[in-house]
Amino acid sequence: MKEAINEKELLKGLARNDKNAVETIYREHYKIIQTLIINNNGLADDARDIFQEAMIVLYEKARSGDFELNCQIRTYLYSVSRRLWLKRLQQLNRYSSDLVSTDNVVAVEDDLEEHNRRDAEFDMMNKAMGNLGEPCKSLLEAFYLKKKNMQEIATDFGYTNSENAKTQKYKCLVRLKKLFFSHYKNDHRDE
Repeated sequence: MKEAINEKELLKGLARNDKNAVETIYREHYKIIQTLIINNNGLADDARDIFQEAMIVLYEKARSGDFELNCQIRTYLYSVSRRLWLKRLQQLNRYSSDLVSTDNVVAVEDDLEEHNRRDAEFDMMNKAMGNLGEPCKSLLEAFYLKKKNMQEIATDFGYTNSENAKTQKYKCLVRLKKLFFSHYKNDHRDE
């Protein structure tokens, strides 16, 4: 209920051209639109343009005075952005049949649900990484994020050889997996 009240306040703020409301809507919803556009033959610049157009549509609706939003702002912006992007792709002849075929259209709520689920899993993985401790956290970051090979890791972390570094990486992954799934189980008990 609090979220619905907050969204009504955001719409009122948007209608008044309140800078904080505009920034909040942008901050909370831009990433999902960017993901939609980039995953469907677009670029970051396209995502900015489409999001701006969707914000203008929402702004004009909010200013009209008789607009009643029957879904979340996120769902509305996603739906408008998706339609705008499909139209642009058709104009540019860059659309893929998967994206525009009405047989394959996934409901906006399904796309959002999947996006939210993945975001929650990333958050749980971040929590697990935060609880992992050293040297495991640094070792896994060196391998997966910095793309260092086992010999470099052995040298950096003081292991006698790359096989010992590999064994330690495996142990760290087992610990991370346990932490992740303990967070996962705890978060899903609340549902």
